Amino acid sequence: MKRITLKYAMVTLSVFATVSVIVDAVHAKEMKMQESSYAPVMITKTFEAVREMDVAEKPEVMSKHMELLRKMYDLSGKTDLNATMSGGKPLLVGPTAKLRNGMTWESLGSLSPEEIKQKGVFPYTPLPHVKHATGGMVVAPMQLKTHPELVRFDVDFDLPEDFLPEFPPPLFLISRPDLGDVSGGEEITINNYYKKMNGILTPFQLEGLRLLVTPVAQQQFNISEDRKADKAQDAVSCFSCHTNGHTSGVFHLNPDNRPQETRFRIDTVSLRGVNIQHFFGSKRALRTLEDFSEVEAKTAYFDGDLVIALKKGARRFTREEIAAMAAMQNMIAFPPAPKLDIQGRLNPDKASESELRGEKIFSMACASCHPAPYYTDNLAHDLQVERFYDGRAEGLIKTFALRGIKDSPPYMHDGRCLTLEDTVEFFNLIQGLKLSAHQKTDLVAFMRTL
Repeated sequence: MKRITLKYAMVTLSVFATVSVIVDAVHAKEMKMQESSYAPVMITKTFEAVREMDVAEKPEVMSKHMELLRKMYDLSGKTDLNATMSGGKPLLVGPTAKLRNGMTWESLGSLSPEEIKQKGVFPYTPLPHVKHATGGMVVAPMQLKTHPELVRFDVDFDLPEDFLPEFPPPLFLISRPDLGDVSGGEEITINNYYKKMNGILTPFQLEGLRLLVTPVAQQQFNISEDRKADKAQDAVSCFSCHTNGHTSGVFHLNPDNRPQETRFRIDTVSLRGVNIQHFFGSKRALRTLEDFSEVEAKTAYFDGDLVIALKKGARRFTREEIAAMAAMQNMIAFPPAPKLDIQGRLNPDKASESELRGEKIFSMACASCHPAPYYTDNLAHDLQVERFYDGRAEGLIKTFALRGIKDSPPYMHDGRCLTLEDTVEFFNLIQGLKLSAHQKTDLVAFMRTL
């Protein structure tokens, strides 16, 4: 009897040991999958279970994120009624970033990068996604009023509307500058694009516009169990983010690097003047607008994951369709800049003294990367921002065109600079310019004319 009991015990221990090894192996496999370049294809939970978990987590997720934002910024929203965007929306003025440890902008600008890092007082660290572990496209409330299909049940948009571009923004065409804003103050959608643009665009451009406003599947808005919208449907078009060929302030995570925690929040950039760009994409890997149009729908819509794109129904465009989409995008113009001459420089007869002083400062401090007439060198530069804070290297950042920059808040690739004043303060530190308060004011005045 004792032999049988002992034998049973040994067998039981052996089974437990085997189970333990299996559990450890599964756990190790799961950990390895988390570090994989690919997202898991099989979702083991039902949509109802996924939704229930996300909804339950949302209050804490939003509370923690908004607390972080309030520590980083003054979100009260001070406007300058004398400075407006192209459609008339007042510009917010700053800087909005909160300084630490009794610092002033002057005292902060006098410190070296090493001193700023050591003291932990750099005010422009990367802006995280609301729910960084999940990421994905998040749409502002102003757009959700007319697009409830883009509401996510797991997160809300974080920045107040005052800090965002106009909605809907004006649409200007290179081919018809005489018409001004061809949108007529409306958002161009699949429901009205033909009526509004027939007779203005060519048939090829009109077909491109149709494709740009046609909803397709996207990572968070599709038919799968892990979607973040209540209704299973194709809901996202190119113009969902690039509204009227500009931007509505939609943010997500860049698709270009892994693991997940190292990815950067990315703000939707404007398509205005995209015809002058030499390369495309957040990591500058695409050399034509046609390639950009194709790759965005196939991969970037799905966090850069080709496997998930196939699963969730990525739209496969023909080369003719892609060419039409590119042809339309090439017609989207920068907004008018009445104070600039044909070389993209200030006309002294139209500019103020502050704006003219600001142009001189810009020429000395900024024009090497942002030369006229479009204010981009069409290159990418590593600003080595990690010199100023403890964090991973951010790498190359594309030189964005500054024409019409006042219409595109927030600024930088991740939107960490909420105003033009914030952007000036950021580069004053990054480049060690040591600008005075008056010089900063003049520089902002000039940038508003662009």
